[in-house]
Amino acid sequence: MDQIQEISETLKLLSDKTRLTIVALIKDQELCVCEIVDFIGISQPGISQHLRKLKDGGIVNENRKGQWIYYSLKAELPPYIRVLIEHLPSLQDQHTKNNCCE
Repeated sequence: MDQIQEISETLKLLSDKTRLTIVALIKDQELCVCEIVDFIGISQPGISQHLRKLKDGGIVNENRKGQWIYYSLKAELPPYIRVLIEHLPSLQDQHTKNNCCE
């Protein structure tokens, strides 16, 4: 029953449109929080809250480079999450690399 609860919580986490968009953005590349803010168009504190939830849920990694934090998908994800992520559309060509954090 614990496994069912864990899957339920993960699916709830990914049911939010903003969080799912973040996952689609970082599925192909590591991005700085400012790049995610620019793409999604909500405030940095709002994006940071979503990223914290994804990190706490075991979906994303964070990597500090100087004053900036970059986010990427964890390499080891449960198969059901990996399949879901593989079916997300790529947003890479819609996202333009931003030099906000260099």
